[in-house]
Amino acid sequence: MNGKRYSRQRELIYETLRNTDQHPTAEMVYQWLKPDNPSLSLGTVYRNLNLLADEGAITRMAFPVERYDANVEPHSHFRCQVCGGVFDLELPYDAALDQQALMASGHDVSGHELIFHGTCVKCKTTH
Repeated sequence: MNGKRYSRQRELIYETLRNTDQHPTAEMVYQWLKPDNPSLSLGTVYRNLNLLADEGAITRMAFPVERYDANVEPHSHFRCQVCGGVFDLELPYDAALDQQALMASGHDVSGHELIFHGTCVKCKTTH
């Protein structure tokens, strides 16, 4: 986190993201932090998440509701179609896919995101 003036709330939001693997929405972050931080507003959470994303400290994830990830290294995700959960997948990043996209389209490809869909382990066992 650089460039912007230090903010205790921004640091708290960032650490919350770094300490979860749930890829939370802004609303989830707000609900987690509000009990111990009664002056925190949902607007402050959104503002700080956007600042963190703009400076590259976290990644915006374009799901039906925007989610955030403090792991900015290229990696794949799985989204459960039952519960809506989002999980990291430990798969190697395939840079050759970027080259294939360049060759197929002529676009300058700087990276890709890969999202798998299906039913998560927890939902498979409860449904």
